[in-house]
Amino acid sequence: MPQTRQADRHADRHVDDAARVVLPAPRTPDPREAPALGWGVIAPGGIAASFVEALRAHTEQRVVAVGSRDAARARAFADRFGIPGAYGTYADVLGDARVDIVYIASPHSGHFEQALRAIEAGKHVLVEKAFTRNAREAEQLVQAAREQGVFLMEAMWTRFLPHIDVVRQVLDLGLLGEVRTVTADHGQFMNPDAAHRLFAPELAGGALLDLGVYPVSFASMVLGPFASVTTVGDKAFTGVDGQVSIVVTGESGAHGVLNTTLYARTPTTASISGTRARLEIEGDFYAPATVRLISRERELLCSYVPAQREGGLCYEAAEAARCIAAGRLESDLMPLDETLRVMHVLDGIRRDLGVTFPGE
Repeated sequence: MPQTRQADRHADRHVDDAARVVLPAPRTPDPREAPALGWGVIAPGGIAASFVEALRAHTEQRVVAVGSRDAARARAFADRFGIPGAYGTYADVLGDARVDIVYIASPHSGHFEQALRAIEAGKHVLVEKAFTRNAREAEQLVQAAREQGVFLMEAMWTRFLPHIDVVRQVLDLGLLGEVRTVTADHGQFMNPDAAHRLFAPELAGGALLDLGVYPVSFASMVLGPFASVTTVGDKAFTGVDGQVSIVVTGESGAHGVLNTTLYARTPTTASISGTRARLEIEGDFYAPATVRLISRERELLCSYVPAQREGGLCYEAAEAARCIAAGRLESDLMPLDETLRVMHVLDGIRRDLGVTFPGE
């Protein structure tokens, strides 16, 4: 990121004098202060349950409807969380006048069609990451939302968390000096089961879209648009990507070293190393996490420890509510053009690996 002389002096003062170093406090607004909206949930699975729990515990948002292709499943979810509307079709959720915004929590393969129907119904939309199967679908959604005049955002929850705002401020202040290297990984061990959604090509499975999107999005946030992307990886037994290692370069020449895998539980940490100092984000870096500022001499200068570690999905919902109340159709923290840029990178990585999904 470009630095002014003032930022350089600020960085020298704070990094060279360990006794005085204090990481900036997050500027993230209290999620409870966000204007309350009526939310409809599409696809009541595990991530939907975590989302609703976070809203109930940490916001004033109201979940008013849930839809599933299985009416009994929708009713069970509604009963569990005290949701007044339970529907056996997604169309019924979109037809509910109490619903201001729809949260799409289905597998990646369903995002495009479900989000498009919601946009066409005039609803605001929050779409789980990865946004769609590919950039072509993402571009169509963005165009539709802009034409319809509704809010649309990728639910890349990491971008809205307080510790990531600390990271942004550190970069803006130039405390690390010139950024040279970014690292991030996200790997989980998954039993090789063809019925599991992450191994299912028809559900747009694989490590990259579900897990690897976190390291790629993080590197994009830090480095900006990539000047180059180099990929090494292999396919799982079903033909989806099983493990991927990626080296990217930013326009400044900085490198990003990223990894994702379905074969092992990795540290899921991230770091940003500069000419003056480095930031280390503990695992899981994409969730509320401790951030440490380390000097060139490997001395711990200071740390940021999150006050809240549970319910982090509340921050993305609060951001959406604030934007909608202000009449904004996208978020400055996760702009639609940034989502499109990341989707194009993911497309290129899959091309390199020879991974395609049915119907692409």
